[in-house]
Amino acid sequence: MNEDLSFRKLINGSECPEKLKYDFNNNGELRHIDTNEPFVFNYQNSYDSNHKRYQVLGHLITQYVYELLEKACKLQRIYIPTNAPASDVSSFFFMSESALTSCSTLVVLLQDRGIFRAGQWGQTTIVHEGLQHGSQVPFISMALHCSWEVIVLNPNENSIALKIEEECLSLSEMATTSTLQLPRAIPKRDSSSPEEHATYIWDHFISKSMAGNVAFIAHGYGGLVFINLLMQRTLEVMNKVYAVAFIDSTHHTMHQTQGNSQMQEWIWKHCREWVSNGKPLDKSLGCLVKVDCPTVSTGTEKYNLAPSSSLQSIFKYLKNALKVKTKTCFIRSPIGTRSKRIRKM
Repeated sequence: MNEDLSFRKLINGSECPEKLKYDFNNNGELRHIDTNEPFVFNYQNSYDSNHKRYQVLGHLITQYVYELLEKACKLQRIYIPTNAPASDVSSFFFMSESALTSCSTLVVLLQDRGIFRAGQWGQTTIVHEGLQHGSQVPFISMALHCSWEVIVLNPNENSIALKIEEECLSLSEMATTSTLQLPRAIPKRDSSSPEEHATYIWDHFISKSMAGNVAFIAHGYGGLVFINLLMQRTLEVMNKVYAVAFIDSTHHTMHQTQGNSQMQEWIWKHCREWVSNGKPLDKSLGCLVKVDCPTVSTGTEKYNLAPSSSLQSIFKYLKNALKVKTKTCFIRSPIGTRSKRIRKM
């Protein structure tokens, strides 16, 4: 891992209300630098102080994961919209250097909804379970190890908060302006929602990539976002996406597809869902859950550990689906040969 990557450097360089004495160890676990104990939320007898401290920690973890994506995984940060002036409030996502030009398989990571940003399955999971479980780095590393390309969406980066203090307003402004009417956030253009963010990146990047085989890995609300993308760009998605791995997805096929039998058939054929369940990993759950595609167990009942628990199984599925597609394409497109008539003399 890059020598410049240090969580301690971020903490020491930040304006923390107090210095957080935590760092990630070699196993990616967050530990106190003096006691080696896990993070403790109830540090002071004040919920507000603890909450503020936790918010600072969360912000630093976000910045650290961004550094991991760029320096350790060698991904590029891409700002959107592509034609936005420098003064605009922009969103961004990450992708490997050859994601658009390589003909290799392209894997797209789509996270759940929450305060966490690109590269994270869950921020609380990172704090309590470590980077191996809460970040997307193991998934990215696995994809790159397979010589595949990667795009990491950032669906929760939707707006920028405005901090307007009452003392900044004149008496006349306060008399005529209700603080409840003041805008609290500015939505980011073309990324004001997870759905809009995913659709924009599909239109301007994924659909234009040279990759003939695209796979999605979608967690929680990310599954609903993918089905929405499928509805918005049906033929494009069906032609370019060969496999989708849902993890505890919140999508609802019948409702979102409005009873479209062709779309439902595509979902059954090209998607598989891993659901939090105590049964052994990959055990079929068929009748126990909603059935719109083959459904298997993650091997754990803990929602926050579902992605990391399913990692190996998901990539096995993606590889097998790719083999099936390649074989099918080969059978459908045989190489023409000239036949020779043999005459009997």
